[in-house]
Formats: sequence, C-alpha cells, structure tokens
Amino acid sequence: MDLGLSGKRALVTGSSSGIGAAVADVLAAEGADVVVHGRDRDKLEVVAEKVRGHGHRVDLALGDLSTDAGAAEVVRAAGAGGPVDILVNNAGGTDLVPWFDAEPDLWAAAYQVNVVSAVRMIRAFVPAMRERGWGRVVQVGGGLATQPIAMQPQYSAALAARHNLAVSLARELKGTGVTSNVVSPGPIMVEYMRDWLARVGPERGWGTELPEIERRAAAEWVANDVGRYGTPEEVAAAVGYLASRQADYVTGSVLRVDGGFVAAVS
Repeated sequence: MDLGLSGKRALVTGSSSGIGAAVADVLAAEGADVVVHGRDRDKLEVVAEKVRGHGHRVDLALGDLSTDAGAAEVVRAAGAGGPVDILVNNAGGTDLVPWFDAEPDLWAAAYQVNVVSAVRMIRAFVPAMRERGWGRVVQVGGGLATQPIAMQPQYSAALAARHNLAVSLARELKGTGVTSNVVSPGPIMVEYMRDWLARVGPERGWGTELPEIERRAAAEWVANDVGRYGTPEEVAAAVGYLASRQADYVTGSVLRVDGGFVAAVS
C-alpha cells in the first residue's frame, strides 16, 4: 500500500533506539524525509545511517525536550530543513518503581518528560500544519493509560494525560486537515525491557532463557492474549498508517497495538 508520504517531512522524537527508531525507518521507507531526535549524537548517527538507506533526507535534532531550552534547540534544528508535516511524539521515559517509592518529584518529572515535552512540540509545529491544511500528530502512548498496574504509577498517570491531550487536540483541529491520534502499545521488546526481563525472570521463576521468560511474563505480568511481547516494528507500522493519507478520516482515536492487553470493547 502506498501511504502517500512522498514529499512529506516527519519529526520523530525519541528516535535514537527502540520504537522511535523503527518509526523513523518506516516513514522513510514510505517516502518521507525524516528528522530523528535524541540526546546522544552517536546513537542518532547510527539510526540516521540506517534510515538514509531508503534514499531520503535524514536530519538530526539533539536536545532534552523536558526543558524549554532543550526543546527550543530541537525546534531550531528540525525547522532548519523545512516544514514538519508529521509529528510523532514518542520521546518519554519511566522508572520501574513501586507506588510508595515514587516520590512527588518523580511524578513531576514524569509529567515533564512524557506530557509537557509533547506539548512543546505540538505548540511549535502544529500551527503551521493548520495553515497549510494538512498534517499528522501521533502520540505514542500505552495501555497503562487505561489499564494501570501498581508498578510505576507516575508513568501510567502521565500516559493517561498523553492520551487525553491527543483527543483534545483533535477537537481543536477539527476541519483543518490536521489529525491527532494515539498509538497505544502494550509491552514491547525494546532494549530496557529485554534487560529487565533477563534480570527479574530467574528471580520470579520464569526461567533462565529469554524466550521462556518472555512467554511466562506475557502470561503472568501485564498479560496479553497473543502470548508474547510486541516488536518496535509492529508499533511503527501502526504509526505509519495513522500518518498516511489513508487515515484522513481517523482522528481523536487510540489504536491499540498490545496483543489484547487492554480488555475493552471500545
């Protein structure tokens, strides 16, 4: 399927690894020029080299989006290469802590990293999309926004805000040709998840080899119906669809890519 992204330019925040890197690769494969973002230039260079293999322009933007100064630098770098038509707010982070180890400062930091960082990018790039009459904004959220667990409560709450702001933005942008949606992954086998499973799997009796640990974890911890964890490429495919011209009639929606983790009919 031709997603109609040729000639479009996308900024993917948090794209130095994992889901963000996979999203950048998918969008470039579909014809878009891409701005990759992160805080580690060496990691970004590795991703950029791979993404350039699709034959399209790839720019780098470095900066900490949780601060005004860092976000301003990212806006400057991303805007230097031309207008941004597609904004994928993937940057974020969490600490795997229990409820009463999550101090108030950690809650505030989680909100800055996962919510306000996205708002900064929306304010910077979406008004021009509205003026041009076309654009895409995709938040990468998560199933914990609607089905939280006891662990990392500050992250679940921030994800809920991330989903909420995307729907609010869709209402703001009605009739403009700019859409706002959420891709909501379940557990995804990114590097930090792989490392965490390898560490806690034996302690919890899930086995000693990663395939067995993954199978047991997918049944007993943040369980899903598919029986495994997802891949960054599976999430990226959903982002690619929502960024495409085929999704002109999709806005204010949450597209779950979670193996059935969220038990809901809507």
